[in-house]
Amino acid sequence: MASSPFDTRDVERDANGALRYTNPPASLAAMLRASVERAPHAEALVEVGGPRVTYGELWQRAARVAGGLRALGLKPGDRAAIRLPNGTAWVEAFFGCVLAGVVVVPVNTRFTDKEVQYVVDDSGARFVFTAGTALPDGAPFAAGELKPDDLAAVFYTSGTTGFPKGAMTAHRNLLSNCETVFRVLRIDRTVPTRTLVSVPLFHVTACDSQLLPTLMQGGTTVIMPAFDIKAFLRAIAAERIDNLITVPAIYWFAINQPEFADLDVSHVKWLSYGGAPIAPSLVRQLKLKFPNARVGNGFGLTETTSIATYLPHEYAAEHADSVGFPSPVMEVKLLDADPATGVGELLIRGGNVVSGYWNKPEKTAAAFVDGWLHTGDLARIGPNGLVYIVDRKKDMINRGGENVYCVEVENAIAAFPGVAEVAVIGVPDAMMGEKVGAVVVPLPGMALDAEALVAHCKSEIADFKVPQYLHVQAEPLPRNPSGKILKPKLRETVKWGRALR
Repeated sequence: MASSPFDTRDVERDANGALRYTNPPASLAAMLRASVERAPHAEALVEVGGPRVTYGELWQRAARVAGGLRALGLKPGDRAAIRLPNGTAWVEAFFGCVLAGVVVVPVNTRFTDKEVQYVVDDSGARFVFTAGTALPDGAPFAAGELKPDDLAAVFYTSGTTGFPKGAMTAHRNLLSNCETVFRVLRIDRTVPTRTLVSVPLFHVTACDSQLLPTLMQGGTTVIMPAFDIKAFLRAIAAERIDNLITVPAIYWFAINQPEFADLDVSHVKWLSYGGAPIAPSLVRQLKLKFPNARVGNGFGLTETTSIATYLPHEYAAEHADSVGFPSPVMEVKLLDADPATGVGELLIRGGNVVSGYWNKPEKTAAAFVDGWLHTGDLARIGPNGLVYIVDRKKDMINRGGENVYCVEVENAIAAFPGVAEVAVIGVPDAMMGEKVGAVVVPLPGMALDAEALVAHCKSEIADFKVPQYLHVQAEPLPRNPSGKILKPKLRETVKWGRALR
């Protein structure tokens, strides 16, 4: 087995054989309380254009929210849904629930009313935090009996088909991910950091891998109420941000702003990305533009409480198509791997994996088998331990008996100059069953040369994987509320022209 590039000390196996960190805090409440006691006057939260909140103030406000929830009749184990925009109130609502022993249900604010109602009904939420309404307020309260395996939150997935599923996330899972963040990014947990949250807090990336680890180490979480590239750049400089996490497209957009050349980013020490393929050339640009930062690619799912694998700085440019190595408390293996390609379904086990889906025993039984999460992702694992995601099982193209993994083709196209977004899907064909089609959105002001793009792909991937159909559009690719590309919609709406070859 390949050795891990991460710190694996103080890791043990639980009774079921899964890896976990030893001696985590008892709960999120205990974690926050420790930070409050260390430095009550330190800055915990900053809302861009809004309030600044110290650790002592955060605790006091959350305790009053907890008291307000109790006054409304909510008991430990009850659920409360947070339907609030990004801001300090979101965090106060989150920890108000935690201190009351109430299970948090973060709601995607991009959901339709029908989808929101489904989440509220499915979770059995007894209270919904809504924008424009004051947070519950009551006598300060903090539950003292919370345990690591108590349910802390139910994060709803946002798949591309069907209704979302609620991932039952324990305090232990969230605290495990905090420790994972410190280890894979190589952050000294004793030195407070400043992170900029530019994605919605209802996402596990923002909540689990930015907000909570930063609070755990006594750092400052700077929150953007809404994304704006100019405000993003201003906040990096004005707030002396040293830890950045966002998607590759935002980084490309940022470094291509005219004012970036005059921006002081010398204080940025960590720069992580994920959620979409990244071109090796962009990785090299990020290393150049942020010379003091360690860059890296994170991969995970709602079911893995954010980080499952991470590609560290030393491997980032040479292996840009990889999602990295398993985190210190995660193990990976492949199910039914193809002897020829080494590709199989990625299974994951470890301290970050949630216990199952809320109110869905059949889906839980299908996805969580003998402690292993069946991700539905097709992957291969290199001899050095690097994990490569090649497709979703349901998205694989069967071209005349040859399997074509869409992510592999998307990675090749993403590396071609001028590509902003790409989605690869199967195009029905009477003889072959399916052929490879690519929907490409060019960067603003760029024109794509189809012949050059095909030639580039031929130099990167096998001939049978090279797209035979190309659809170029100016409009962004359709996405669901969590930002995942809606390939079923593309299959229905894209009008393919003549085959390229």
